[in-house]
Amino acid sequence: MMTRVLVLNGPNLGRLGSREPDVYGHQDLPALRALLEAEAAAGLEIDLRQTDDEGELIGWLHEAVDTGSPVILNPAAFTHYSYALRDAAALVTTAGGTLVEVHISNPHAREEFRHTSVISGVASGVVAGFGFDSYVLALASIGRRLAA
Repeated sequence: MMTRVLVLNGPNLGRLGSREPDVYGHQDLPALRALLEAEAAAGLEIDLRQTDDEGELIGWLHEAVDTGSPVILNPAAFTHYSYALRDAAALVTTAGGTLVEVHISNPHAREEFRHTSVISGVASGVVAGFGFDSYVLALASIGRRLAA
């Protein structure tokens, strides 16, 4: 049986590859999808999505609750202020699911406003600062949790 892992990406991440490549690198979302599909443990299916819409992202987290899907979430700018997204993320973990918050860059090495995450406190774990490897590390953790 395949377990679908929702890899959810927030605002402006659809511009990866061209948006601030000195911060986010030169690879885009199709490259991230290919990397995660190559790294996924047997039995894991990658469902990578991106939206600039907060409501759509919240709906996807509700879907994760309803389907029992583990989540890798890069909330992007919503990280710092979206209490609605935080509450939806909490639904995933309080329902017994796994939600790993990821960031391509290290928010703590950047502007002061990026140092606060309203998501981290309800996430199963946080991986930041390793580029696309942040997603790979999150995926490996989910695979180990599911195998345990």
